[in-house]
Amino acid sequence: MTVAARLGELAARYELPATAAERLGALLEEVASEPSAITSVRDPAEGVDVHVADSLVALELPEVRRARLIADLGSGGGFPGLVLAIALPEAHVALVESVSRKCAFLRRAVEALALGNVEVVCGRAEEWPEGLGAHDLVTARALAPLSVLVEYAAPLLAAGGHLVAWKGRIEGVETADGRAAAAALGMSEPSAIAVSPFVDAGDRYLYLNSKVSSTPPGYPRRPGMARKRPIRAST
Repeated sequence: MTVAARLGELAARYELPATAAERLGALLEEVASEPSAITSVRDPAEGVDVHVADSLVALELPEVRRARLIADLGSGGGFPGLVLAIALPEAHVALVESVSRKCAFLRRAVEALALGNVEVVCGRAEEWPEGLGAHDLVTARALAPLSVLVEYAAPLLAAGGHLVAWKGRIEGVETADGRAAAAALGMSEPSAIAVSPFVDAGDRYLYLNSKVSSTPPGYPRRPGMARKRPIRAST
């Protein structure tokens, strides 16, 4: 199947806007032509599933489908952030990325794709005061352990907002730490939702948390502390 045919298939599956397939194809070409290594998968024939289908699968969650203020953390090559911006033109999507060369790519891609509903935030989530309490959805794909993602997301979410994290199967310590972080930060216990974005995707899950109470004082912590001293179940 050609890339264009696969994009058409995905557009029909997720009932995307009329221009979405063309824009998604253009995004794959932007990734393929980017000289810096923003992602290990750059071939559109592979990226159409590994990047695009994997991002679009979140639209199966009503929490994602109805989101209007989205912050995508560690946006990198634009997945899932740019894909969701294309799929949800009524949503405003902030791409939060701390690596300057990746920010430069994201800005070029936003301009090339003529996406008026996207802003690029070049910095760390912990150092983004304008984002605090402002979002109904925070997304993160293959970025950090679950407890760290919960800590990044909780201060950015409005009451009733949601974190959706793309991950493989997690068990044991990471699961326990994720629950501990959620309990400490006013978030619901993570819910693992199995998804199948493409054939042979393997074990793929979307981990969903909701913000059920206010973020406690002291958060966000200083940049880097969420990774250096993560909230753990044993503490």
